[in-house]
Amino acid sequence: MTIIEHFMQPEVRPFAVAAVMIVLVGGVEVGSMLIGLSVSELLGQTVDLGHDGNSTSIGQVLSWINVGGVPLMICILLGLGIFSITGFLIQDVARLLALPLPASAAGVLAAIATVPMLRSSTRYAARLIPQDESYAVGLSDLVGRTGEVAVGPLDGGLPGRVRVKDVHGNWHAVTASAAPGSPPLPVGALVLLVDRKDGRFIAIAAVDELVPSQPDSSSRK
Repeated sequence: MTIIEHFMQPEVRPFAVAAVMIVLVGGVEVGSMLIGLSVSELLGQTVDLGHDGNSTSIGQVLSWINVGGVPLMICILLGLGIFSITGFLIQDVARLLALPLPASAAGVLAAIATVPMLRSSTRYAARLIPQDESYAVGLSDLVGRTGEVAVGPLDGGLPGRVRVKDVHGNWHAVTASAAPGSPPLPVGALVLLVDRKDGRFIAIAAVDELVPSQPDSSSRK
């Protein structure tokens, strides 16, 4: 039986779908970043982890699996990967012992195993992955901070991306556009985030007095 035929078997279909979704979700994220947007950032803005003390049950679950310590998109991809690999392993073991389990039963077992493994993997990933996004700090708190254009230029066309540090020293990658009347801001330019409208930041060129406040290139992750 070839790998493709193995993927097409009914008993492993949920896990094959999860594997395909990894490719699709990752592709959508890469594509959105190329046009100056980020699906993970948009998702992160809708997640309430209860940092103000009013945590919801969903927020408690997301916090338990370390959403916030690791970008939400990374958590989704890890969850899909663990579910897919675990499901294939369950069915392979069941096939060796007797017969494959029904897809629904194997899916339940894989989902139960995924939750604790996802928590462990996100805690480990938090130590390895540069923290480009952190939802413990409100995005509005970044207004008044200086950063560097990472995807651009920032002009009157499509928005770009700016890398900026918050007060805790965590990196954020945010969507930004140049202020009306501002000259184009090329990639690598230091900018000041002066406002936030319609889900994106408004940036202007940073004046010389603000440049020394930024970390030099040798300190960037």
